[in-house]
Amino acid sequence: MRNTQGLTFTPLHPVIAAECKGVDISEPISSQVADVIHDAMDRYGVLVFRQGKPMTTEQQLRFTRSLGELEGLYTKIESEEGRRLETPLLSDISNLTPSNKLLPPDDRKRQFQMGNRLWHSDSSYKKIPAKYSALCAHVIPPAGGETEFADMRAAWDMLDDVTKNNIKGLVAEHSRIFSKGTLGFEFTEKERHDFAPVRQPLVRTHPRTGRHSLFLSSHAGRIVGWQLPEALMLLRELTEHATQREFVYRHTWRLGDLVMWDNRVTMHRAQQYDDLKYPRDMRRSTVTCGAPALAYTESLPDLATAA
Repeated sequence: MRNTQGLTFTPLHPVIAAECKGVDISEPISSQVADVIHDAMDRYGVLVFRQGKPMTTEQQLRFTRSLGELEGLYTKIESEEGRRLETPLLSDISNLTPSNKLLPPDDRKRQFQMGNRLWHSDSSYKKIPAKYSALCAHVIPPAGGETEFADMRAAWDMLDDVTKNNIKGLVAEHSRIFSKGTLGFEFTEKERHDFAPVRQPLVRTHPRTGRHSLFLSSHAGRIVGWQLPEALMLLRELTEHATQREFVYRHTWRLGDLVMWDNRVTMHRAQQYDDLKYPRDMRRSTVTCGAPALAYTESLPDLATAA
């Protein structure tokens, strides 16, 4: 357990995630507390704040803004009734309509959100991807619906040197067309335009810690300069490696939990639950990286000569 400025951080897994106590994030936090949280995110990748009750929209957005600039608006798949939440600055990660009824089996939003059960990094399909995601639990089902997080730093560290040398300069193309398309989701012409692939480095360098990590996601579906079969095989092999149990923390939600993770060093996925019987209401706010990920990718050291 670490204690810094009255905040304590208790590890929840050998390589990733910690529970943070000693701060009420529903109230404004100081810049000093924000700095401590940034440092803890650099170390743990995932922080759990057990609030006991859900944060209001104002509280969640205020807390998120205290840690960086919010992600801009972008095209989303809504239910047939339209948007449920009062602001588009929160992502509605729920199986509910605007009238708080369960989404029917054939609703496009429900089908689209099934992709959340694939390993992914939030907004890797954008030229400027996400930094932090903060997800707050408003309603949880009686069983299932956990969220798993995989540490992409530890996954990189455990690769052999030959693989590291082979992949360190590769660039992948990311798109929601790739991820949701594997589930048979059909896109409109406008959505195909809006979700056009963007390029991301396959290996990232953290701008504060200098640590290297894999940048994987179900949104990744191509590698620039590679034939498609070879690219998909490499992406699959790396994902299988990176999501071994030794790298993964599974979070069992309690009402009011806010879990925040660094998309630059983690992947995550939701677990199955009976979404046609039970509601699950989660609301996500997101901090942008502020610049393309390629700008954060430095030349990696020559592994043969590195100390």
